[in-house]
Amino acid sequence: MSDTLLPPIGMLAELTHRCPLQCVYCSNPLELLKADKELSTDAWLALFEEAADLGVLQIHLSGGEPTLRPDLEQFVSCLSRRGVYTNLITAGVGIAEGRLERLRDAGLDHLQLSIQGAHAPTTEKIGNHRGAQEKKLEVARKVVELGLPLTINAPIHRHNIEEVPAFIDLALSLGAQRLEIANVQYAGWALLNRNALMPDREAVERQVEIVEEAQWRLQGILAIDFVAPDYFAIYPKPCMGGWARDAFMVAPDGKVLPCHAAGTIPTLHFERFGEASLTDIWAHSEAFNAFRGDDWMLEPCRSCDRKEIDWGGCRCQAMAIAGNAAATDPACIKSPLHSRMASLIGEANAIPSSNAEDFRYRRIGRA
Repeated sequence: MSDTLLPPIGMLAELTHRCPLQCVYCSNPLELLKADKELSTDAWLALFEEAADLGVLQIHLSGGEPTLRPDLEQFVSCLSRRGVYTNLITAGVGIAEGRLERLRDAGLDHLQLSIQGAHAPTTEKIGNHRGAQEKKLEVARKVVELGLPLTINAPIHRHNIEEVPAFIDLALSLGAQRLEIANVQYAGWALLNRNALMPDREAVERQVEIVEEAQWRLQGILAIDFVAPDYFAIYPKPCMGGWARDAFMVAPDGKVLPCHAAGTIPTLHFERFGEASLTDIWAHSEAFNAFRGDDWMLEPCRSCDRKEIDWGGCRCQAMAIAGNAAATDPACIKSPLHSRMASLIGEANAIPSSNAEDFRYRRIGRA
């Protein structure tokens, strides 16, 4: 591989862990940060300025619920002035009247709306919030009315996988430009709820057929992105395009990580913005360089002809299942632990479909 380190293209900014929803599939860590731990307005603005200097082209403003930050318009305005593309990832619940207009006027480029179910009862069950669906649909309609591009994000699991056709119809009816059918990745609260969330193989196979047919049928009408479930894979997906290869994320307290769940690897220390610059962290951080490229790889990854396709897969999944972040991702059929993925599916499917009472809902201060 080349020794030349390219600048990052994308950044995920987790502005807050606070959220009006308590989604059981949330990938945020079990120890959620309270408001007093969040970076100040000035600190985030300084971080965004340096991200632009570093070469970041697009920033996803997320959370928790990013609209709980009263300074969100300032962030969007700063990034717009620097020519950085902004995507707001929101649950669409509790957004004050006039806020979307102010964000558009500040220069927001795109809005991604997460919807937990194609039907209201599913959304309310998964997010533990009454009346959430209608609020989300109101936001979707307003976004389209304002002329902003809209993506519907549908996180898929056992309790809504049969609603995939209805999600497609919903995205079309709302005038969305893009629909993301994103099978839940088991990190954070989702890992805690894995047995209650994981679908069976037959449901996943039906989903794939439905999505592939819709992708063909709706070309030029609705772009449908499909994030396949790792636990049913033959080969792993590249982690964030490859560990610290072209993107990174920042937690609410300014901790800079190569991916969302990287903090689950106990051998790595992640620096905070302010303790070090983004430039230094990206180029010189021991954690960022730990699994960058392919020099770290063990067999069978080291000699695999796919090593520059999947870049070893997910280091956090290797840590969670193999107990070693440098191990082959168990999602890969070449992993000696690949059969463990099948056994985890079996263990989950042996448990009857859970009621909401069986979920561990996402709450700050309680895991």
